[in-house]
Amino acid sequence: MILDNLIRENVKNMSAYSSARDEFNADENNYLFLDANENPFNTDYNRYPDPYQHQLKTAISDIKQIPKENIILGNGSDEVLDLIFRAFCEPKEDEVIIMPPTYGMYEVLANLNAIKTVSVPLQKGFQIDVDSVLSSITEQTKLIFICSPNNPSGNLLQINDVKTILGKFSGLVVIDEAYIDFAANSSFISELNNYPNLIITQTFSKALAHAGIRVGMCFASERIISVLNKIKPPYNINQLSQSKALEVIQNFETYLLQIEIVKSERELLSKAFEAISWIQHIYPSESNFLLCKVDDANYRYKQLLEQKIVVRNRTNQHLCENCLRFTIGTPEQNQTLIKVLKQLDS
Repeated sequence: MILDNLIRENVKNMSAYSSARDEFNADENNYLFLDANENPFNTDYNRYPDPYQHQLKTAISDIKQIPKENIILGNGSDEVLDLIFRAFCEPKEDEVIIMPPTYGMYEVLANLNAIKTVSVPLQKGFQIDVDSVLSSITEQTKLIFICSPNNPSGNLLQINDVKTILGKFSGLVVIDEAYIDFAANSSFISELNNYPNLIITQTFSKALAHAGIRVGMCFASERIISVLNKIKPPYNINQLSQSKALEVIQNFETYLLQIEIVKSERELLSKAFEAISWIQHIYPSESNFLLCKVDDANYRYKQLLEQKIVVRNRTNQHLCENCLRFTIGTPEQNQTLIKVLKQLDS
C-alpha cells in the first residue's frame, strides 16, 4: 500500500486550519491569553479546549498500549468514519465495500460523500465471504468496512478472513470495534505494525458507558492519523467531553467490572430465552446484545412495546428476517424482561 496514492489530491494540497491553540498553547496561569478572541471572564469553560486532546490521549495511550501519535479522537466514531471518507474517497469516483447486515452509518456516510457503496453480504452464520469481497475490489475501491463484533449479529468475524483481506487489499481496511470489550478475542490494535492499511475505531459509548459525551477513538499508523488531523475541525472534542472521558479512563476498573456483569448477564439471558417458545434461535454473541430469531418480529416488537420494553426490530436486514435485537440490561432490568417474556409465552 502506498498511502499517497489513496489520499485525495485536494487533501494533499490543502493547508490545515491553524487555530490559536495550535500556534500557542501553554499553562494558562503563566500567560495572558489575548489571541483567540475568547471571553476573558473565567467560567472554567471560557477558553477553547485542547484541539488535540493531549491529556486524554496520554491516558488512552496508557490503557491501550499504543503511542499517542497513533490516536485521533472524534465527536463519536461517526465523525472519525466521516473524516476517513473525506480524506481518502474522491466523490463520484471512488467506491467502498460494506458487508451487510452491518452498521448502517457506513452506507449513510458513503451517500453523504457521494461515494459508491458495493455490498458483499455476509454468509450464513454472519461470516465474511472472502472470495466475493476480493473479487469485488476494483481500481476505485478505497475502503473496506468490517464490523467485528458485528452489529446486529453480535459475532466476531473470523480473524484469518480479516487478515486475508488486509494482506490482499491495497486500500484501507476499517475495523469497527465498538463492541470489542465484550468479546473473547483481543483488539486488532496489536496488528497495526503488521498492516499499514489498517484503521481501527472504538468508542466510549458501549463498554465505557458514556454514549452521551460523544467520544470516538481511532487507531492507525502515524501517517494516516496525520492526514485525518489535517482535515478535522479544530475543536471537535469539547472541554466537557474531554474532562469526562479522562475521568472514565482514570476509573477504568469500574467499567471492567461492569463488562464482566454484562457478559455474565448475556449468558443468563441466552439460557432464559431458550425456554421461550416463540424465540426460535439465539445467535452466538460476543457483544452486549443478543440477536434472536422469533416467530413474528413485528408482532412481538409491538407486544413488548405495550409492556414498555423497547428492543430493536431488525427483520428488514439481510439474514435477519423475523429477528429482534435485545440489549443486555442491568440484572434487575433483565429479570423484568424475562418475567414479561414468560407472560407473553403463556
